[in-house]
Amino acid sequence: MKDFKFLILTLLFSTFFLSCVDDNNDELTGDAITGGLVNVNNPLISYVVGSGNTYVATGSVNQGDVKTTAVEIYNTFTNSVTGERSNRVLLLTIPISNTTAGEVAEFEVSFDYNQLIANLTVTGNPLPDNDSDLNIGDFWNLEYVSKTSTGNSNVNSSVTKVAVGTRYAGVYTVEDSEYWNSGSLIGGNWTGDDRIIESVNATVYRHVGLAFWDDNEFFFTVNNDTGYITVLPEDLEGNGVLLNGSPIMTCEGAGGNFEMIMCNATTSVATPDNVDGKDQLEFTVGYFRGVGSTREFYEKLVRKD
Repeated sequence: MKDFKFLILTLLFSTFFLSCVDDNNDELTGDAITGGLVNVNNPLISYVVGSGNTYVATGSVNQGDVKTTAVEIYNTFTNSVTGERSNRVLLLTIPISNTTAGEVAEFEVSFDYNQLIANLTVTGNPLPDNDSDLNIGDFWNLEYVSKTSTGNSNVNSSVTKVAVGTRYAGVYTVEDSEYWNSGSLIGGNWTGDDRIIESVNATVYRHVGLAFWDDNEFFFTVNNDTGYITVLPEDLEGNGVLLNGSPIMTCEGAGGNFEMIMCNATTSVATPDNVDGKDQLEFTVGYFRGVGSTREFYEKLVRKD
């Protein structure tokens, strides 16, 4: 028994000793680089071919004991058809003048097509002078590298994807939402969330996320004459779309019939805003788990930028 007690005391002492004296050698804390976290407000910017637009990205840094003195934005381009990627170049450097600890330093940068293609080459060739020669789905990836007062350069995990897309691609805010589960109205608890709409090609869009589940996606087209949104029952490979493991329901009858929500041209419709750019998208979609056990969703999205 004495030997047993002595062993326990030895182990406790050893654990205490190591935790106290070896803290600075902890690979996760002692030598970790601190400071320089960039908060990016624009995870996706929709680049519309032929628009001639100047695009804006914004963000901020929280100043602590280690100050962020500048943010460098590096740029790469990816051809969506071939998968080939360009070289990596410095697009812009943003000096951060507000270096007071405890404060937030905000920044805003703008760029146009000529700046986006400057000094980039893919397989040795420069990007086209005319953006009409790009493919829908091509994209630039803007990477944020912060310079700190301690002389470190920190690559941030948050990036901005500038995707070559069509009219309705972009970031939207959920303005209204409903969720019906087996005939019961659960609510619209994702109102206020952001939704990303991506262009897949000249006619097909990807809707990322479903209500509370970010790991779902579905695809749709827009009739530009009527605004009617057609949710597609198949994915890009021709397989039936599953939402949370069950067949998708569409207004055209795929998967099964809606039992609680009207699904037609008034509930699945795109409304363009050519004045303020606040395009609106309304979706009715669901998935089928048997008669009386449908999951039905409605949401209204309004473009953020």
